[in-house]
Amino acid sequence: MSRKYFGTDGVRGRVGQAPITPDFVMRLGYSAGKVLLDQHDMPAGERPAVLIGKDTRLSGYMLESALEAGFSAAGVEVFLVGPLPTPAVAYLTRALRLQAGIVISASHNPYYDNGIKFFSARGAKLPDQVERAIEAGIDQPMQCAAPADLGRVRRIEDARGRYIEFCKSTFPNDLDLRGLKIVVDCAHGAAYQIAPSVFHELGADVVTIGAQPNGLNINDGVGATAPRALCEAVLANRADLGIALDGDADRLQMVDAEGNLYDGDQLLFAIVRSRARTSRVKGVVGTLMSNLALEHALKKMEIPFARAAVGDRYVVEMLHEKGWLYGGENSGHILAMDRHTTGDGIVAALQVLAAMRECGGDLKGLLAELVLYPQKLINVPVASASAWKDHPVIAAALAETEAGLAGRGRVLLRASGTEPLLRVMVEGESESEVANTAEKLAGVVREAMQ
Repeated sequence: MSRKYFGTDGVRGRVGQAPITPDFVMRLGYSAGKVLLDQHDMPAGERPAVLIGKDTRLSGYMLESALEAGFSAAGVEVFLVGPLPTPAVAYLTRALRLQAGIVISASHNPYYDNGIKFFSARGAKLPDQVERAIEAGIDQPMQCAAPADLGRVRRIEDARGRYIEFCKSTFPNDLDLRGLKIVVDCAHGAAYQIAPSVFHELGADVVTIGAQPNGLNINDGVGATAPRALCEAVLANRADLGIALDGDADRLQMVDAEGNLYDGDQLLFAIVRSRARTSRVKGVVGTLMSNLALEHALKKMEIPFARAAVGDRYVVEMLHEKGWLYGGENSGHILAMDRHTTGDGIVAALQVLAAMRECGGDLKGLLAELVLYPQKLINVPVASASAWKDHPVIAAALAETEAGLAGRGRVLLRASGTEPLLRVMVEGESESEVANTAEKLAGVVREAMQ
């Protein structure tokens, strides 16, 4: 059964439009609370408890209050932590032995969007069946708990410090960051009071940008989805490297001293290669969008590689299925399951920095062995993004294109999950061949789908 409200990463949308409205979010909190009450057999006198964090969007205040009311009405205890990265909520939920963690964030989206993400007691995304159970109760009448059974709401004052110490604990005890000048771009988001402290306390000279949130500027020209600001700041400050996070700090991009940008595929490779020096890496999970060069580089190292659907949720699911530890997306979601249960931009950056320290070189030298293949992505507007699969002309053109690349590249046609678009991606060794092939295939798709 498909989900009505939940997408690949919780419930998300434009603030003030369904489903991101106060009344819906209150009912969402109430339904989630009732599911927790049904699933957890608590000792006498105790009740389930949840942690609620948020990013820096102005709408977070409104949605936090609505969620708080819904959970309290269901009889569930609530702990508030204020602005805190998504992976911090996952960590604290697990560390405090709570029954669920909730993040109010739309990640890398503009300020006028927002969303609600859930984590289980283990700090992982909720299973599909739990999300379906929550959805089933959203449209049911609310029956408020008796006055004596309402959930209490408290604030955790030391949440920020606890998470900073956790992040630092993922960096080797015998290493430090002394002598490194690092520019940290917090995207005016949830990590603005945390990320600079982590790197500073490990010894780095930290220059901070994107750390003046006003409720409306999250991800606006800064952060992992707008890395030009970081590239310019690294050069202007003559820094050794730069680190860019997104609005909820689960995504990472890095920049070397020359202003060169490195994406999730490259940073994942740096982490895996470092781990492979001291232990066996069973395998790595990427996505359909992961660069072919990463797959080939891992093959040379005799490390298996598998592709999941686009979305860190699906990468995590495949990692669990295969019993592997490392995976990620080229967008910057990086999973190191030996360090955290979910994607964490700060923790991932620390693993790359540890690899640098162990090798004794800089970021450019660390990643010199992996040269990404050129990619060309063209978005083709269509009335129905799913109809292409049964179209004989498109199927023939796709087969012809794949045969023409003859193992020197690959082709991906993928329907957008949020817009009426068909994404045409071609990747290969030759930039000119990739561009020409992508334009030709996109032309066939455009004409066939008219």
